Amino acid sequence: MAEEKPVRLPDAATVEAVLKTLDPASADAELAPALSRTFPGFEFAAATVDDFYWRGDTRTVFAADGTRLGDHRLWVERELAALGGNLTAFWTKHRSGAQKFAEWRGTSVFAFAPTGPGVADFVQLSLGREIEVLAGPVVDPDYRPYSADDLFDPSWVTREPDMDGQVLSGPIYRLRGRAGGGIVHMRSFLARRARIEREQREARRPELENRVVHEVGSEGMRDSLFLDANPDWFDFVPRENRFFADWDRSSASAHRIFGHWAFDIHDLEGRDRKREIGFIPRPLQMPAERLLADEGVSVHRLMERIEAIDAKIGLPFAWFFLMIHGHWVDQDVGHAIADGLRAGRVRLPDRDAAVLLAWADRPYLF
Repeated sequence: MAEEKPVRLPDAATVEAVLKTLDPASADAELAPALSRTFPGFEFAAATVDDFYWRGDTRTVFAADGTRLGDHRLWVERELAALGGNLTAFWTKHRSGAQKFAEWRGTSVFAFAPTGPGVADFVQLSLGREIEVLAGPVVDPDYRPYSADDLFDPSWVTREPDMDGQVLSGPIYRLRGRAGGGIVHMRSFLARRARIEREQREARRPELENRVVHEVGSEGMRDSLFLDANPDWFDFVPRENRFFADWDRSSASAHRIFGHWAFDIHDLEGRDRKREIGFIPRPLQMPAERLLADEGVSVHRLMERIEAIDAKIGLPFAWFFLMIHGHWVDQDVGHAIADGLRAGRVRLPDRDAAVLLAWADRPYLF
């Protein structure tokens, strides 16, 4: 990004307008340049995350000759009404497979643009890259539907990321604004996450000041006030903020975080009107296999394996953040290496050792 302050932050209406102008034939190559041209001062890059999905809100029915017959749900409702709601008659009429339905299938794409030098100084756009695919017959040819709901949610077709289905249109890009995470300035989001956590905890102070908990000590069971037993309860740091702080304190900080991670963000109001805000980190690169702390494996062998992960990802301390992600590296690996550091059996760069030992004392995962 240029040194001068950007003219304006991206907004949903303008982003959606940009996405509509993309030609499917060149959309993949033109996405980032088009966003950069539209928002002066921002230099966008895009990355795909492998999370295949399909949409149930925009299905279309096709006649045998390829004519579009309209919205899938409306078509089913009309056909059922014409048959007096008789599901058996509907199934018998359409089980030949002459009529088929199409649906949009996609994968997540994130676009990023830096807004400053800090670890959280960037804007993230959450997008979907979607293609329209001719999915299959409008009824299961082998089984009669039990209800109209079975027809509205066709589960008899196979959906796989690498399927060679007939593509009807696309790819197109769509802003995925689910749960408030479509366009996010990360530094502002993290500040909001920390503020909401503080407010929610502070709101419980009157209740917690009088709560009594049972503790087991060397002298047996005793009652204590909750806040006496948990003196740092109001100092809690959300895992989202810790993830960024740990990156900033580690040797990974020489790299932009959005070059290696995307963030699946939600910011919504729950059923009890409690604000629910956070993210799940999504790795843009993954190891070839999971690293587990198998019984009998020495800490020195684990060190070799985490170094191999870092080399493959091209990022120092990559293994730690893959561990925090909660899937690719088992947390027992982190505890084993932390124990090795304390015993002086292995070494990490000082800044990485400090991050790992702090995590081992107070672990967090996604």
